[in-house]
Amino acid sequence: MQDYEESVSFLGTWGPSQKRVFLLLCLTSIPGGYNVLSVIFLLAKPSHHCHIPAQSNLSQEWIQASIPVQVAGGQLERSSCSRYELDLVQNLSAVGGKPALNLNQSSVEVLVSSLKREGCKDGWTYSTEHYQSTVVSEFNLVCSDQWKQPLTSLFYFLGGLFGCFISGQISDRFGRKPVLFGSIFALSLFSSAVAFAPSWPVFIALFFMLGMGQITSYIAAYVLGSELLMGSTRVIFSSLCLPCVYVSATLLLPVTAYLVSSWRYLSLTMAVPGLACLPFWWLIPESPRWLVSRGRFQEAELLLRSAALHNRVEAPYVIFIPANVEKETSEKVKSTSILDLLKTANIRNITLMLWIIWFSLNVSFFGLSFNMSALYGNPFLNYILLTAVELPAYTASWLVSRSFPRRLSCISFTLLGALALLLIQITLDSNQAITLTLVLLGKFGILAGIAVLYIFTSELSPTVIRNTAMSSCAMFSRVGSSVSPYLLQLAVFNQFLPWIIVGCLSLLSVLVCFFLPETFREPLIDTIDQMPPVQRFRWPWASTPPDDGKLAKDQTTAPEIICTSRL
Repeated sequence: MQDYEESVSFLGTWGPSQKRVFLLLCLTSIPGGYNVLSVIFLLAKPSHHCHIPAQSNLSQEWIQASIPVQVAGGQLERSSCSRYELDLVQNLSAVGGKPALNLNQSSVEVLVSSLKREGCKDGWTYSTEHYQSTVVSEFNLVCSDQWKQPLTSLFYFLGGLFGCFISGQISDRFGRKPVLFGSIFALSLFSSAVAFAPSWPVFIALFFMLGMGQITSYIAAYVLGSELLMGSTRVIFSSLCLPCVYVSATLLLPVTAYLVSSWRYLSLTMAVPGLACLPFWWLIPESPRWLVSRGRFQEAELLLRSAALHNRVEAPYVIFIPANVEKETSEKVKSTSILDLLKTANIRNITLMLWIIWFSLNVSFFGLSFNMSALYGNPFLNYILLTAVELPAYTASWLVSRSFPRRLSCISFTLLGALALLLIQITLDSNQAITLTLVLLGKFGILAGIAVLYIFTSELSPTVIRNTAMSSCAMFSRVGSSVSPYLLQLAVFNQFLPWIIVGCLSLLSVLVCFFLPETFREPLIDTIDQMPPVQRFRWPWASTPPDDGKLAKDQTTAPEIICTSRL
């Protein structure tokens, strides 16, 4: 809020209280990062074929011959969803027929290829090469029930969407801290409950609740840190350290999934980081900036004087000037509804464009993650590579955000990712190494663009409704992530179609970003009435136009808040 930074400048930027909050808030991002893409390993689909019961009294040679062989991707593969009629195969075995050991030999074709086929009446046999068990293998979400697999992912991301919808308004009304620790507790509770799900319907219900806590915890930690920390400490926390800790937690997931190959034990393991963070409730304070915006000056002053005592500095006798804060509070306490994002033409236009960009980029980002299964090689190694590229992406976005305009940075990174994704269709079947390089380059560009988008969104959002604005954008990002599991299904029509879609959506984000007003080195927006208008088409490297008088005359130049992270 206006004059807040000046009022609390006596605390300094790197005192003991700032160090403690900095470290603990970074650690609170671990539960969300650890759970964000758990859907990839919990819902992994092992290779499978129809099960042949032991009581069928067939030899191993006849069991192999009972599964049809088909050509897929230029290679021979055993059918996943059909077998030759078991009764006929048993009759052939009983009369002394001898199948060939080599499935490619013509003798097998002469013997069984003309037999009628049937579905997997006795279930499936799943490969245990990478996973001992998954949700797919335990509840048989394959063949005729294959539609349940992307639907399960959809429920997880819809949970995140619902969590974003309610958490932003709760946070702006009741505080950042209750939302942060409430979502962390929900993560641990429902991650543990998922491990005991007896059936698929129960699993998706619990999975929906698990999704509610994942993104909500990260948004709350991000906003709370941006409002608690000051100066350069806030910059490095929001733009580099918080997302890097988040990514490091994400990198722990494939290691855990490799060591814990049963999905039930993996779910229990995912509850541990959240439980470890719950004691931080007594160590992390509420946001004084939010308390002041709600008119709770005594509580805010108590927190600030406690921090000053911890930092061994002397607090002034009067921290907030009543003449200023009373006027602002009467205006700001009212703005706590998500409908205020559509209140005036300026904020409505900017909000709608941000929603489009967040949706498009997150379809691309999560589409890349789910299309990981289309790549060659070990799934755990591919996941680690696709996650490790996030560290240089965040570093690049942090370096660029210090010196370059937001629009130019966001457009440049996103355009790089879009071009890489569109080029994948040229190399997908011809060169595996180049394909993997383009996938990594595409994810680098998309993620760096999302990181800059966090900065852009935060600076475009008024202080009075910042958490609601960020949560609404996260809500649309979850709409995009909900759609992304179905991209794989489009490969049935054309194997290049998923890559073309994510590339085109990234180009759409580039186009829309041209019309957003620039915020680099501009005063931080405090109220809805100070929202700038949408820009006419201007090249992103064009100089910022002079003030057109639409900003409030009494707006002061607040320090720039640079904050970035991944959802």
